[in-house]
Amino acid sequence: MNILITGAKGQLGTELQKVIATGWAQIGQIGPEYAQARVAMVDLPEFDITDAAAVDAYLEGRDFDLIINCAAMTNVDACEGQEERAFAVNAQGPENLAKAAHKRGIDLMHISTDYVFSGEVAIDRVETDRPDPQSAYGRTKLAGEGLIQAATDRHYIVRTAWLYGLEGNNFVKTILRLANENGFVKVVDDQFGNPTSANDLAYEILRIALTKDYGIYHCTNNGTCSWYEFACAILDEMGIACERIPCSTAEMPRPAKRPAYSSLRNKHLEDTVGDEMRPWREALHTYIAQLKDREER
Repeated sequence: MNILITGAKGQLGTELQKVIATGWAQIGQIGPEYAQARVAMVDLPEFDITDAAAVDAYLEGRDFDLIINCAAMTNVDACEGQEERAFAVNAQGPENLAKAAHKRGIDLMHISTDYVFSGEVAIDRVETDRPDPQSAYGRTKLAGEGLIQAATDRHYIVRTAWLYGLEGNNFVKTILRLANENGFVKVVDDQFGNPTSANDLAYEILRIALTKDYGIYHCTNNGTCSWYEFACAILDEMGIACERIPCSTAEMPRPAKRPAYSSLRNKHLEDTVGDEMRPWREALHTYIAQLKDREER
């Protein structure tokens, strides 16, 4: 199997590379189909998904079976002020990949987000629920989903949420930094969702890619919490006894509107290969152990 991973330097891209190379994720062993997989890892500046001609030229003459698109503009507040740029990266870029993949009979795996939903009702959303994004980030990611669906039937669209991995920046690392620098953390307690391990997500993505059961999937770790509860769990796992201050979203205004309740249910996983995503506290425990191990080296 020949695989192309775009946005390969990010949290998910690096986890995918590691899981494929070792044959194992924290959940368990991946399929034997990946044992001899050849993986091409591309990212900016050498590979820009917004350049349709460059995407097409790169794929010409290369025998890929699967493209996993992890490239995105994920800074939610920056998207709000730069929606045209966000649309280019989050919508037109995926469309470029989809068209090039369709022309060559390549499967496309695309990563999307819980932000396609409004979050105004406290219901765990399934894949068939109607999206209603409230931010530029959500709008451009939803547009990308639609453009992919129009360009190729051979697509998997995987929505995830609150992602954290060993590489790059994320909420876990931010909370630990703020606790160490300030001796306290102040976190909103009225936004709810699913913290998700990039390693667990990589495992499920690779399972989904073998199904040929195309369509939209939700894939998050199981269980719902607030950002405040997530922060407290991080500090507890790390053994940091700093002050923890809950607050409302109104007390910490941001340029982009966040969903109040964006918890997802992995319904398509349940109905196909089965949902093996771990409870979010279990996945976080493993992740913090890895961070501690890194610090001790």
